[in-house]
Amino acid sequence: MLFGLTILLTSKAEPASAIGMAKVAITAKRQATLPAALCEELGVGPGDALDVERRVVDGETVWVLRGKNLDWSWVGAARRYAKGRSHKLSDVKRSVERGWSRGDRT
Repeated sequence: MLFGLTILLTSKAEPASAIGMAKVAITAKRQATLPAALCEELGVGPGDALDVERRVVDGETVWVLRGKNLDWSWVGAARRYAKGRSHKLSDVKRSVERGWSRGDRT
């Protein structure tokens, strides 16, 4: 807990409980000094920015920090389904309508 708030960090690395406790120093100008290991895990360095999102989880306010380590492994995953099919918007809409009428809503 930091000032009554929990900070959640999103990363593909080990969960925070497995890493251990680290301190974040706040200056008089409200600037934060992040531990080097945290910066490496988030993929950020000097001059980079973090996305910060406020959430309420089970009645407790948490802040989620996201670095620039994006997971792009999913890109192209549907390529095999699209091969040889029309990509015109009218054809795509027609295909979606057929799926909905059959109950294919997954």
